[in-house]
Amino acid sequence: MNNPLTTPFNLTERLAKQRSENLYRQRLLLQSPQQPQVKVAGKDYLAFSSNDYLGLANHPQVVAAFKEGANLWGVGGGASHLVLGHSNPHHQLELALAELTGRERVLLMSSGYMANLAVITTLVGKGDSIFHDRLNHASLLDAGLLSGARFSRYLHKDLINLTQRLTSAMGNPLIVTDGVFSMDGDLAPLTELAAVAKAHKAWLMVDDAHGIGVLGATGGGLVEQEGLGVDDVQILVGTLGKALGTAGAFVAASEEIIETLIQFARPYIYTTSSPPAIAHATLTSLKLLQEESWRRTHLQQRIQQFVAGAQSLGLNLLPSSTPIQPLIVGTSEDALKLTKALREQGILVSAIRPPTVPKGAARLRITLTAAHTSEEVEQLLDALAASSLATCPLEP
Repeated sequence: MNNPLTTPFNLTERLAKQRSENLYRQRLLLQSPQQPQVKVAGKDYLAFSSNDYLGLANHPQVVAAFKEGANLWGVGGGASHLVLGHSNPHHQLELALAELTGRERVLLMSSGYMANLAVITTLVGKGDSIFHDRLNHASLLDAGLLSGARFSRYLHKDLINLTQRLTSAMGNPLIVTDGVFSMDGDLAPLTELAAVAKAHKAWLMVDDAHGIGVLGATGGGLVEQEGLGVDDVQILVGTLGKALGTAGAFVAASEEIIETLIQFARPYIYTTSSPPAIAHATLTSLKLLQEESWRRTHLQQRIQQFVAGAQSLGLNLLPSSTPIQPLIVGTSEDALKLTKALREQGILVSAIRPPTVPKGAARLRITLTAAHTSEEVEQLLDALAASSLATCPLEP
């Protein structure tokens, strides 16, 4: 007799197909804190796969602040922000992030995915138009589809294509883009996008998850680096679990936009607040971000070192000046083979395969952090040089 729980949904076939196409995903069992030297499944590796860009996730002061926060405020948030879950650390963190981003107000969210879902589904709906860069993060694309607005994806960073699409905009037009694109590591043309948005009476929303803490004179992200104000970028989303080393996300915007989200954003209204100890620890992360600018300087030096070394080896890197350095391999099978070859040399880098990236563009997503030393970057380059897969040209 067929199993009634699986057969109608063809789960066995779906999983088998995923394996046969070298797309099967498996979780690594991390047995150490986030840091360059990690232990996975009982083995030691030098890791280049973390988004802990400033090396703060295991920083002693941040860890101590988390413990202090737990002692002062307990562990769980206990309720949604609108019931009884909005504690003093949450409030203080929102104020600090508003100052960092130069926005009137900030609203904390439990994750970047939830932040994007909250903003887009609240601000636009049926009768409105939303315009997405084709390489936007999945959370932005999903939110656009769920919003009910007329959904359009313009060619990656193509202002002409965007402008053409805007001519048929309906209702309230919203342009949405990543700041730093998470799989390619390149930067959105924010200044030009802001000009296009103004010309078409549209709002511009930027998800700067991979730019906050890394870019800008004070770590305010790509928006700060480009010198754009609230009239240029109306909605700024950032995450706390990358450069700031903790967890959660935030929306930075005008008083009116934040109040609208508080009143109407279902992902905010119906979600328990994040642990107050996390907010307490993030305040320390922000303090380190402001006081230890050497972290961003050191990170840029490691990026430049890796890019120069990769170019000398003839590696097929995409152009990126950020901690995200994509090494294009081609097929999913070859990406997995290269990952395995590096692991045999004690190097841990994740393979990124379709549908996260286009078919034929499977890659190793190498990420550098301020915690990496120059010697460790050289160790990575040596390991890549030893693998013929890393330097093989793509098939035409």
